[in-house]
Amino acid sequence: MFRPTNTRSALNALAFNTSGTVDFARLSRPPQQGDPTWIDFVPFVKDAVTWAAPAGGNAPKNLTSAELRWIYSCDITNWREIDPSLPDATIRPVVPGVHVSDPATRRSSYLSDEMTAFAAAAVNGDPGTFYAGPCVTSGVAEDQGEDAVLHDPNAIVPYSVGRWVGQVTGGHRKPGDDPGVLVPQTLDGRAPTVDGAINPAFLATWYGRALYLGVRDGDWTGTDAHGRALRAVFGRNGWFCTSPVAAAAVRSHGFLRVPVFVCGATTHA
Repeated sequence: MFRPTNTRSALNALAFNTSGTVDFARLSRPPQQGDPTWIDFVPFVKDAVTWAAPAGGNAPKNLTSAELRWIYSCDITNWREIDPSLPDATIRPVVPGVHVSDPATRRSSYLSDEMTAFAAAAVNGDPGTFYAGPCVTSGVAEDQGEDAVLHDPNAIVPYSVGRWVGQVTGGHRKPGDDPGVLVPQTLDGRAPTVDGAINPAFLATWYGRALYLGVRDGDWTGTDAHGRALRAVFGRNGWFCTSPVAAAAVRSHGFLRVPVFVCGATTHA
């Protein structure tokens, strides 16, 4: 089967397959109303989402959350509307995956986990109120920079800070999994990275998030060998929460570990 690329498809993979095919799946948001109550969300690592642009492009080094909303709603379309000293060029806002927007209500929904987290953070809560207007280009892969549209010097796109750090600093880049020319940019005056890692000050903003492991509750709590194996790897006293090797792997891939009292805990809708 294909590896899920967002939380919706990951939940479906757990729902429509057995543990013989899918044991667990990565989820990029906390549980929401409407999610299956029999799927447990286990906090996994910490990440953040910011906007990225091509190195050497026309974008400024910093944008505010308000400016990002205006750019994506197409109320700002030229860099000089932000700063007269910037190039006279049309901004090209890009959305990973697909989005559905309603001009009447000026609300949007997104398939991309990165865009959903980015949109919610920009309005301190409800991603639907972050409106993607008619100037927005969609359809690029999430956390990748090889698409030609992203080499446009006027392009901007949401990007996982942890994923970028892992690709660039951790060396986990390869064809089809590469940021290309994209560089994460400063948002609301806070740099997303510091010393080659996620900036804790940026993580503490609305743009910080947790990534989760999704498991079926029956598998997680089971007393059979399968349940014991899942907990031995991902449970409170399991390998992932206690092993220095696991900690090094998390750092190498650009993410930060969740606190020890959170690691291995479960929650659900």
